Amino acid sequence: MAVEIERRFKVNGDAWRGLAEGVRYRQGYLSVEKERTVRVRVVGEQAWLTLKGQISDISRHEFEYAIPQAEAQTIMDAMCPMVVDKLRYRIEFGGFIWEVDEFFGENGGLVLAEIELPSEETAFDKPAWLGEEVTFDGRYTNAYLSKNPYTKWPDEPLK
Repeated sequence: MAVEIERRFKVNGDAWRGLAEGVRYRQGYLSVEKERTVRVRVVGEQAWLTLKGQISDISRHEFEYAIPQAEAQTIMDAMCPMVVDKLRYRIEFGGFIWEVDEFFGENGGLVLAEIELPSEETAFDKPAWLGEEVTFDGRYTNAYLSKNPYTKWPDEPLK
């Protein structure tokens, strides 16, 4: 069984820029329930259908299947009213890969970093550009952001 163990942080400043090239990700969501998320992701000419189910705030079941890019685009256009558009930067630090996501559109201004870990207890070094941890705040999941864009949050100052 596939399990994703992930921690998520806000990113402070621009010191991370220039450490990697960004790759465009478009993600359309068919379901954004906390207990289950179904998305279609397009990255260049590749595409995937992903199903996630909550285990804890840090761990989720994750099943991902490659699908033809044209079919993914049709699914996204016809069935996914909720879309996230971002650039992803993969940055090596402390023996792990950090995925820094710079969001656009209605989530513009938000930059998050994620690290996938082998267990919930795994220790890791934090780069200086990491800010507040938001792993336990469900508003910072891509699924939530697809339905409730960051720029529309009444209680969150944009930085």
